Amino acid sequence: MKLDIQVREAFPHEDSLIAEHFYQMWLDNEVPANSIKADWLKITLKFIKQARQELAYKAFVALVEEQVVGSASCQIFTGLYPHILQETYRKYGYIWGVYVEPPYRGQGIAKKLTGMAVAHLKSLGCTRAMLHASPSGKPVYSSLGFSQTNEMWLDLI
Repeated sequence: MKLDIQVREAFPHEDSLIAEHFYQMWLDNEVPANSIKADWLKITLKFIKQARQELAYKAFVALVEEQVVGSASCQIFTGLYPHILQETYRKYGYIWGVYVEPPYRGQGIAKKLTGMAVAHLKSLGCTRAMLHASPSGKPVYSSLGFSQTNEMWLDLI
């Protein structure tokens, strides 16, 4: 049976639920719970509040029978180094915290949420949307046209 999935912009009173999804996303990606700060909820809510004020943050939720089953967040990417390039050349948006509860995965929900985030970033004049994909998310993002980059890292521990 095909589910009736509704996707809409999240309301500020849903920030705690979005934070909960963000926390669960890390657990689902095999980050041990003891590696997540005990005050993760407070940290995430503070971040969302600041990003909403300063970085055009928006979140989107997916609902099945009026129950939120997934969420995604996006904002202007502030960068890792000084901004010396014109915004018309390089204004990046960042998508984060895309999460769908396990019973609802594989039904296109993450794709819909990501699409709404991309549309928001386009409306802000972003020239690129970026994200970091989990192994299970890579096929979703590839199907939306995202490509892998030349990002590299070196583990120091």
